[in-house]
Amino acid sequence: MNSALPEQTDLTNCDREPIHLLGAIQPFGFLLAVSRAEWVVQRASANAADWLGAAGTSLIGQPLLSIFSPETVHLIRGHLQTAIMANTRARIFGVELRPRLTCDLAVHLVDDLVVIEGERSDDEPSFNAAATITGMMAGLAQADSDRVFYRMAARNMRALTGFDRVMIYRFDQDGSGEVIAESANAGLESYLGLHYPASDIPRQARALYERNWLRIIPDINAETSPVEPTLDAEGRPIDLSMSILRSVSTIHIEYLRNMGVQASMSVSILRQGRLWGLFACHHYATHHVGFARRTASELFGQMFSLMMESRERESESAYEARAQRLHQRLIAAMASEASRFESIVAQLDGIADLLTCDGVGLWTDGQATLKDRTPSAPQFAELVAHLDTKDITEVYAQHDIGAEFEPARAYADRAAGMLVVPLSRPARDYLVFFREEAARYVNWAGDPAKPVKVGPLGDRLTPRKSFELWKQAVRGQSLPWKPVEVRIAENLRVSLLEVILSLTSQTAIERKRAQERQELLIAELNHRVRNILGLIRGVLSQSRDTTDNVEAFTKVVGGRVQALARAHDQVTAEHWGPARFKALVMAEAGAYLGQNASRVEVEGPDALIEPQAFTTVALIMHEMVTNSAKYGALSDNRGRVGIATHFDAAGRYWIVWREEGGPPVKPPTRHGFGSVVIERSMVHDLQGEARVEFAPAGVQAEFVVPASFVSVPKEAPAGERPTRAEVARPPHAVPADVLVVEDNMIIALDTEGMIRGLGVASVRVASSRMAALSLVQERRPDFAFLDVNLGAETSFEVAEELLRRGVPFAFTSGYGEQAAFPPEMSGIPRVTKPYTSESLREHLAAGDRDPLHQPAG
Repeated sequence: MNSALPEQTDLTNCDREPIHLLGAIQPFGFLLAVSRAEWVVQRASANAADWLGAAGTSLIGQPLLSIFSPETVHLIRGHLQTAIMANTRARIFGVELRPRLTCDLAVHLVDDLVVIEGERSDDEPSFNAAATITGMMAGLAQADSDRVFYRMAARNMRALTGFDRVMIYRFDQDGSGEVIAESANAGLESYLGLHYPASDIPRQARALYERNWLRIIPDINAETSPVEPTLDAEGRPIDLSMSILRSVSTIHIEYLRNMGVQASMSVSILRQGRLWGLFACHHYATHHVGFARRTASELFGQMFSLMMESRERESESAYEARAQRLHQRLIAAMASEASRFESIVAQLDGIADLLTCDGVGLWTDGQATLKDRTPSAPQFAELVAHLDTKDITEVYAQHDIGAEFEPARAYADRAAGMLVVPLSRPARDYLVFFREEAARYVNWAGDPAKPVKVGPLGDRLTPRKSFELWKQAVRGQSLPWKPVEVRIAENLRVSLLEVILSLTSQTAIERKRAQERQELLIAELNHRVRNILGLIRGVLSQSRDTTDNVEAFTKVVGGRVQALARAHDQVTAEHWGPARFKALVMAEAGAYLGQNASRVEVEGPDALIEPQAFTTVALIMHEMVTNSAKYGALSDNRGRVGIATHFDAAGRYWIVWREEGGPPVKPPTRHGFGSVVIERSMVHDLQGEARVEFAPAGVQAEFVVPASFVSVPKEAPAGERPTRAEVARPPHAVPADVLVVEDNMIIALDTEGMIRGLGVASVRVASSRMAALSLVQERRPDFAFLDVNLGAETSFEVAEELLRRGVPFAFTSGYGEQAAFPPEMSGIPRVTKPYTSESLREHLAAGDRDPLHQPAG
């Protein structure tokens, strides 16, 4: 029987850092590594020269501009700036590198090297990634059980990628794994239900899966291409952990060959940033999935992870909510008891109901109190003596007591697993939940005792050669304790400590600590009570027509989900109570506009909006800010948005939106999801009112929130918004007013943030030549950064005006030193993209020393 194992890694030196510096790539693409400072090739894959039409020559030491066109280099620099901001890998599709060679590129930063990987573009014009993924996710959202949910996800991934077999592989708490869903071609034997020991996917491979979402091996027999030179001047190999082309461990290749697999791919499934499982894809012939489809597969994996986490949280939240209700009643009853542990003994039946358990034991002052299926009193005393040696300071879970305490094997039929709640410091009193044995058979893919051999560096894993079904009878173990159960027990521990310590001499100090911990746990519970599955389904479904571009689709959906998350954070900050409208507007404006958030002003009384209405109002404000930033007053550098509020005689809250100073407004030609949210959600969800007018001078809108959803705050929040007088002045050596001319909004915002971080009080941004000249005429800046290329125009006219006014400035460009400059500007300093805060600081300081910031003479 074959195995579903996604990938193995050589375990030599397994206690050291993860081994992922294999120094070679798969041959379906090429790799160049250029220095970030000089943009000269430092390393290249051995096949790169053949790919780029330079066979027989060495690319090492050549400037990137001698290999790629200036336009391609400029494109790479711009995308790299975005990748650095997001700490991720940038993707560039359909770049013509030479005649009849159009490639998709991936760019990321490793230390001081820019790693550029390329592979031939797949011409697949009929593939609509956004529509495909939207349909897949909408179908998943309708799954009525976990079994259907996982099976449908595996089927969708196979349809998207074309592999013979796709499995969902989930890790257990002990690191072992199980195939929980499968979709395969007819005639292939099933792997569903097979288990694999933790050693089959060692920690090095797991660490890589958490960093790099997708891994593909189109052909296990393909010759790899080494990266040359193997080591740099300091003797280090290149770090390929984020590479899309990284070659594969020989251990894993041999493993795949043993099981008859010719090609494979894996997509990570993460929960809270940790590896939960994998989509494991197998093919029994060579099989390559193009970069565009792999990107869509990665996006599907990310969206699936989010939806899976929401489903699990929904189930956990119901469990926690029930436990919380019982918990509160128990604590209220116990608080009136007369002695330290009398209250716990009296309420032991209720305590046992908090968790799914078969018995509970209490050890206090050397005495045992037992209920239902537990060890006997002498056996419990021996177990407590063992727990004393472990110095337990927090809840401790164990589903196999006998594995750490051999005498416990004698009563595994009654108590095989335990959840220990320490009740004192040092731990000498305990509350212990017990679970009886859950005897079962586990189907392993081969003997779980994996063979090893001894080499010059010690024990080394060898690939599995036998995959025959191995049935193992598991005895002496209970069902594992879930993380949600550990959280409930920890919540109980804090509350019990509060009750106990209230009757001791340490009352004041320990009660404060317990209260703080209780507040943290309540915040965590509120966080996990969120049921956003329906919202995600609706946002995905309604956003499907926004764009056909995967990246733009992800950005639109991500913006809407982030708006929901910000709204939720404001509501849960008050323990699921009403939240302030003005804080919502400032959070939305700050998230979208950054340092320019002051261009949105709110005048009038604030209001507390109830949680059931807050999400609706948050989505409306998000869409209004987004539309204004795209098409309205906030789309240039002059417009402003004014929001006036008031309560009418009926107690309704009026929100009046007025835009002014922006470009002329035209009514929209299409009615998308954003327009529906603005015009209908207030009416449909809250029975309020909404009116929107697309006046040429600026969008005007009115929203009325019914009185049942709003209230007047008792007092205004302190420091809601600083006045101009409260903004600190920058140090004397830093310019007070800096102009940034940049046509890329993301880079402009990032640049603005970096400059403000250097202490500059005023940063004005222009995206075009005319906008920049207008700002210069409006007020003379103290310094300016000018992007040379502004789409179809340049910034040289702006530079001439700055020279006439004696304003120091520097050019910024992705073209490096090869851009054509007028002779009179050849000496102007230049900042090469991607730039850093340090490089901007250097030019600002030089401008302060030299008013014209030009070389002498």
